[in-house]
Amino acid sequence: MARPRTFDEERALDAAMRTFWEKGYEATSTQDLCDATGLGRSSIYNTFKSKHDLFERALSRYLDAMTAAQLAVLEEPGRPAADRVRALLAQVIEGEAECRAAAGRALGCLGVNTVVELGARDPAAAALLERDTARRLAALRAAVEAGRRDGSITSVRDPDALARFLNATIAGLRVSSQGGADRAALEAMAEIAMDALTR
Repeated sequence: MARPRTFDEERALDAAMRTFWEKGYEATSTQDLCDATGLGRSSIYNTFKSKHDLFERALSRYLDAMTAAQLAVLEEPGRPAADRVRALLAQVIEGEAECRAAAGRALGCLGVNTVVELGARDPAAAALLERDTARRLAALRAAVEAGRRDGSITSVRDPDALARFLNATIAGLRVSSQGGADRAALEAMAEIAMDALTR
């Protein structure tokens, strides 16, 4: 009979996610994961099978949480669509500031970091990122189309192109923050993005 687990798997997953986020996939050792989760190697491998399996689960958890938070802002009823987009950009900037305060440095986005580090050479991670990107692009496109209907977004550019532009802006805010850009610089970038939608 298998011994029951004596740890909180969700908490271990969160700790591993934070470690991968801070260090990246390649630079995170099994010992780093043991230290972060408080688990021994055998517990990690019995539960998660491999470092890569643990990474996939941590990345999926991160993407689901981040995208759910973004979609909650984009789909908030009763506000003009441009205000929802503005609120989303502000949420990203605030998240970067909070991360810098907590970790002592900006960590950016685990999804963006994974694209940069692993690119297309990790098919499993690429599939997770592709699924997540599709969800976010659909929500951004819907917000642009709603903004056209309510008059708050006046750009005549294609909604798909504007959705991709906004998605790239969000990634750019996170990378810029990692590179040392302060809040004022990030807010200026966000305002330029809003100008592109409304002027």
